[in-house]
Amino acid sequence: MKSAEKNISRVEWLDKVSGLMDNQFRIPFTQIRFGLDFLIGLIPGIGDLFSLAVSGSLILAMLRYGVGGRVLLMMLGNILLDMTVGSVPVLGDIFDLTFKANRRNFELFRRYRNEGMHQGSGCGLILIALLLLGGIFAFAIWGLVRLTAWVLA
Repeated sequence: MKSAEKNISRVEWLDKVSGLMDNQFRIPFTQIRFGLDFLIGLIPGIGDLFSLAVSGSLILAMLRYGVGGRVLLMMLGNILLDMTVGSVPVLGDIFDLTFKANRRNFELFRRYRNEGMHQGSGCGLILIALLLLGGIFAFAIWGLVRLTAWVLA
């Protein structure tokens, strides 16, 4: 398989996974679409962490194409907002139905790629993203521990 064909199939894969996470299903007789992110998010605590892991891995895959620092920060901001508001019971579930961070990030990636700004592998940004996502993940774990201690006290 040629490199260009391989890249196209990877981009299609990113599109499908982000669609699966945010738009795969539709509530009958409405225009409201949702994905696995919403369904997984209904599982208290663990669901949001799993969604964060999937969103983070999508960003890392997109970084392989060399997106710039500004786009990376926008993507991380989308995930942070989704995780922060999404962790609030009920309100977060409603927010997850409308915000769709993975689709937003894929559209940022697509725009960035279509504008011809694709440059290099983005290895340095991957490291920064890993550190930021690790920090977000550690903060989420810390918050869950604190919440559990508060509930049990």
